[in-house]
Amino acid sequence: MHPIEELATLRNPMPEPGTVTPKDCHDDACDHVAEQRKKDVLRLEAASDGLQADPLLLALDDLKTQKEAIDTQIRQLLAYGREFHGSRPYGLEELARHAGYSISGVRTAYGETEIRQVAAQIDREPNRPRRDTVKDGR
Repeated sequence: MHPIEELATLRNPMPEPGTVTPKDCHDDACDHVAEQRKKDVLRLEAASDGLQADPLLLALDDLKTQKEAIDTQIRQLLAYGREFHGSRPYGLEELARHAGYSISGVRTAYGETEIRQVAAQIDREPNRPRRDTVKDGR
């Protein structure tokens, strides 16, 4: 197997039997992964040839970028759950459990930047003012 094909295989693993629901979709899932592998090979070949860069390093850069985007989305969803959702915010413990954070990690995961981003994306202000932005009326 060519090194770029090996990278595509590592980046797009075949689903294990019994992990696809419903079970009769396993072959379709495998076909989808095989197609993703082909696309990944073509993309990595084109990028490495065009940039004269190492395909492994390109794959790592790509995954790092994806990870950063996912981390941003998690912070925005935490901000939404605490600052924008319904009449009561989600509890810290529940959000921490589902996001893979500690309770204190949820408290510090997002800030004014994420709150502004969420507000702009959903076109409304938070449900409650933030303690650190409320001015003392004295």
